[in-house]
Amino acid sequence: MNAVYWQKGETLDYTPEETVSFGSVVNLTTRIGIAAEDIPANTKGSVQMEGVFALTKAPSESIALGAAVYYVAESDHITATQGANVPAGYAVQKAETEDTTVLVKLLG
Repeated sequence: MNAVYWQKGETLDYTPEETVSFGSVVNLTTRIGIAAEDIPANTKGSVQMEGVFALTKAPSESIALGAAVYYVAESDHITATQGANVPAGYAVQKAETEDTTVLVKLLG
């Protein structure tokens, strides 16, 4: 089998069924991406797959530096609890319980 180069992978093409706003978390089932632009429904757009993003953290939860973090689709926040949640990446800075966001390095 011969591989054919397609794209770098920092961003990926994504066609949502519903409109996605710039900066929104895009649930890709086994990881997340961040919408790199407003993407109308049924239209191809770009999703950021690499980088560090400030994402909404679960209320009253402390997240340690380097902790694996997960996306909770139902409540649209990040948690350190795996469960059935979607892998998001890891915390690049400690987030205290009173913090509303956590800095997350995406899985890529």
